[in-house]
Amino acid sequence: MINKHPKGLYLLFVTEMAERFSYYGMRALFVLYLVAAFFDEKVSSQIYGSYTGLVYLTPLLGGYIADRYWGNRRSIVVGGLIMALGQFLLFASACFVRQSIFAEGGVIDASVDNSLATALLLSGLVALILGNGFFKPNISTMVGDLYAPADHRKDSAYTIFYMGINVGAFIAPFVCGTLGEGSWNDLSPFKWGFFSAGVAMLLSVAVFVLFKNRYLVTFDGKPIGLPHKKVAQPEAKTEQKVRVKNSPLRVVFCIAIAVGLFILFASDTLFADSGSLLALNDYTSAAIYAISIALPLFIITDRSLSRIEKCRIGVIYIIALFVIFFWSAFEQAGSSLTIFADKQVDRTLLGCEFKTTWFQSINPIVVVCFAPIMALLWERLAKRRLEPASPVKQAIGLFLLAIGYVVIAVGTHNVDTTAKVSMFWLVALYFIHTIGELSLSPIGLSMVNKLSPKHLASLLMGVWFMSNAASNILAGKLATLLPTPNSEPAVFCGVTIDALDTFFLLFAVMAAVAAVLLLALCPLLKRMMYGVE
Repeated sequence: MINKHPKGLYLLFVTEMAERFSYYGMRALFVLYLVAAFFDEKVSSQIYGSYTGLVYLTPLLGGYIADRYWGNRRSIVVGGLIMALGQFLLFASACFVRQSIFAEGGVIDASVDNSLATALLLSGLVALILGNGFFKPNISTMVGDLYAPADHRKDSAYTIFYMGINVGAFIAPFVCGTLGEGSWNDLSPFKWGFFSAGVAMLLSVAVFVLFKNRYLVTFDGKPIGLPHKKVAQPEAKTEQKVRVKNSPLRVVFCIAIAVGLFILFASDTLFADSGSLLALNDYTSAAIYAISIALPLFIITDRSLSRIEKCRIGVIYIIALFVIFFWSAFEQAGSSLTIFADKQVDRTLLGCEFKTTWFQSINPIVVVCFAPIMALLWERLAKRRLEPASPVKQAIGLFLLAIGYVVIAVGTHNVDTTAKVSMFWLVALYFIHTIGELSLSPIGLSMVNKLSPKHLASLLMGVWFMSNAASNILAGKLATLLPTPNSEPAVFCGVTIDALDTFFLLFAVMAAVAAVLLLALCPLLKRMMYGVE
């Protein structure tokens, strides 16, 4: 199977592997660093949600610039260098942090001034957010461009590419976590975790620059990832002018929609205290939700799109909506599940303590082990004409997500917020979730590439990642419902979240309902795809 794929796939595999090492190395430490040095668990979870939300929103900008001006290659190099800068700014933050604002026992020490460390932290996050916007959608788009439009190997290619993501994600928590996991009374290790993540990002860019011209070519030998050239076609010139003409009111209307939605989503904060850090999180959330609605509306109202193209883009939008439910539950791994692992999981194994950050490696190692099996499964089913449609595969992913949360709910039944549970319940959750992820995420990347009009490929890949932005914001909000020893029980949709099993069952129900609805819509979505499998 491996020999059937072009060598360019493995260059993108290695490039993305190093970049994901950088991202997941920082991600494993991020919430722990915030809690140890700056904020409590709830504020840290919301900051994590805003950061990861913006990380998945900026691919819209990067995709647009790549489609219109730079091309994929230049965008990847620029994005990688900006992300390396961001990691080194986090390294500087951890170098200059004076001490934790928490005294022994968790009491806040108001005399601690970490303003410089905070400024460096925020600057690093901004650089990571912008850099990821240029890097993420463009490298994902290039995977599909290596193949002919109707090549059935695309799903398996994206699954193999997904292995690259997860090889880096598997190694990162062990390296960055082992070097950098500190605590409130010893913050010094954190800087080395961020530093190693920055070095990995530079290696990612170096590998890409060295080999891109040699291996990044299409199935017929043409280079991919270069800026699109406008080729004059005299016979179709008049027709093209008529087709692409859009009213300027379309832009005004969509901007007005975005502003109106922002005011609606941020209304509680706009008329209250707007100077706090949590208010900034609320504004970020409102902006992401507003853009997540207005921009897809702007794209789909383009008069240059044919009816079939609009139907196919509509499938991307519908699937992206359901993906929000998946990732908002799945991404608890970086916030509430990390806090749960740190505070309430017995991490002793054979007399050795299992570091909190190491749990982040369970997901990627399962991906690395099972991605080839899934890729082979899809290829063999395709040969027998039994392969499920992409929406069906994603519904399966949602069902598996629900099962994972049912398992952890069983493990935490009647467990209070001060007791500890076996780590194997958490390991089981991560294993089941990862199999669900393999049924959903790489298939989604492949689907977006296959359904997108060529001139909108990177922008629509950005829209796909925008659903991750909205889901990460939602994930940060939902993570604040996690019961902790010193918190009041939260109420969500009329349900009091006063126990760990109730908290986890919330995600199980959400994922199961989404899976049933998506499965019911699958026949309609298949018709809207107009022959694309």
